Order: sequence, then structure tokens, then C-alpha cells
Amino acid sequence: MKVQLRYLVVAAALSLTAPLTLRAQDTTKPGGLNKVAQNVSKTVKKAGRDTKAEVKRDAGKTHHALKHAGNDTKTTLKKTTGIKGSQSENPGGLNKVAREVSSTSKHAARHAKAEKNKAKSKTHAALTETGKSIKDTTLKSKP
Repeated sequence: MKVQLRYLVVAAALSLTAPLTLRAQDTTKPGGLNKVAQNVSKTVKKAGRDTKAEVKRDAGKTHHALKHAGNDTKTTLKKTTGIKGSQSENPGGLNKVAREVSSTSKHAARHAKAEKNKAKSKTHAALTETGKSIKDTTLKSKP
């Protein structure tokens, strides 16, 4: 009976310690070239996220300021001229001018966003190509 109890205690102890040793092995980090590549990638991604957040904040502030200025301008013009917007489907007057300004600014914003995306794509492609060439060169130089 004592022998069986000892076996049960040993089995229980092994079953509790085995997952701990496996978990300890899972936390190993890559070394050498992969570690350097991962660190560079992590740094570039963080910088990209930070830049994107700053641009988004600035764009939001700019949008709010422009919208506020446009609404104030319309209000001032309506008060000074006494012209109210018509209720037809495609009204003229101040509303037409406002639509044209809005359309022009939206077109400019789309164009700027497209240019930003093109630059981002080119930068990403260049960084990817550089990383691959460095990796190939390093791997070829190893014995």
C-alpha cells in the first residue's frame, strides 16, 4: 500500500512540474538575425503607428477648424446679405458656393491621401526589399 501511495505522489508531482518545464521552454526568444529583424520591424511599426496617430489627430483638428470657419462664414453672409438658402433640390446662392468649396476641398483631400498611400507603399516596398537583401547576404556569408 505504501509503495502505491509513493507512486501516486511521484506521478502527481511529475504531472504538476512537467507543464512548468514545457512553459519555460516556450518563452525562448529568437536570437541572431531573426532577433535583429524582429526588433527593426517592431521599431518601424511603432514609429508608423505613432506617425499615423499624429496625422489623424491633426486632420481631425483641421477638419473641425475648417468646418467651424465655414459655418461661421455662412452665418455671417446670411446675416449681412439677408439671403437664405432656397428649399429646392439643387439650391443656388450660398449653398451652391458652399457645395463647390466642399467639393474642391474633398477632391484635394482625396488627392493628398492617394499621394500619401503611394509614398507609404513605396517606402514599405523599399524596406522589405532592403531587409530581404540584408538577410540573403547574411545567410550567404555564413559557412
